[in-house]
Amino acid sequence: MAKLILFNKPFGVLPQFTDRGSETKRPTLSDYIDMGGVYPAGRLDRDSEGLMVLTDDGKLQARISDPKYKLPKSYLVQVEGDIEDKSLAMLRQGVKLKDGLTRPAKAERIADPEVWLRDPPIRVRKNVPDCWIKLTISEGRNRQVRRMTAAVGNPTLRLIRWSIGDWAVADLLPGQWQAVE
Repeated sequence: MAKLILFNKPFGVLPQFTDRGSETKRPTLSDYIDMGGVYPAGRLDRDSEGLMVLTDDGKLQARISDPKYKLPKSYLVQVEGDIEDKSLAMLRQGVKLKDGLTRPAKAERIADPEVWLRDPPIRVRKNVPDCWIKLTISEGRNRQVRRMTAAVGNPTLRLIRWSIGDWAVADLLPGQWQAVE
C-alpha cells in the first residue's frame, strides 16, 4: 500500500529534502519529516506556505502533480489592495502571462481567514489596504498564483495552499504532518 503524507510547509522551508549549493543552511523537508522513501508530489515555493502531499508511489505522484489530470489546488491569498470585481472576473476567465494564457480559475473574495500567524509577518503598509481571496487552479506553472494576482494589479503578500483535490491542510499547524490511510 502506498504511503501518503500531508504536510503543512512553513514559510521559508525549501520544498525538498536537501539543500545543495547554499552557503548557509536553509530548512528543508528533512527538518520536519522523518519518514524515508517519500517524495513531494509537486512543489511549493520557499516563500509560500501550506499543503504539500508526499508519497512513495510514482503513479500517484504523477496524478497529483501533472496538469493533464487537472487536480484542483486551492489557495488562500492575501493580496495588496482592495481587489475589484473586474480583477476577480479576469482570474476566472484566465490571465495572460508571459508563458501563455492560464486556465480559468475559481476566484472569490473571502473574509480574513482564521489561519496561523506567519513568521516573519508580512510587510504591512499603512496607506495600502489588503484583502484575501480564495483561488482554485487546475495547473501548476512556476509561481503561477503570484504571477496571476500581479497581472490583475493585486500582488500577493501571503500565499497558503489550502487544498489539493480532496486533501486539505485544515487541521495541521505549520511543520506538522500526518500519514493518510
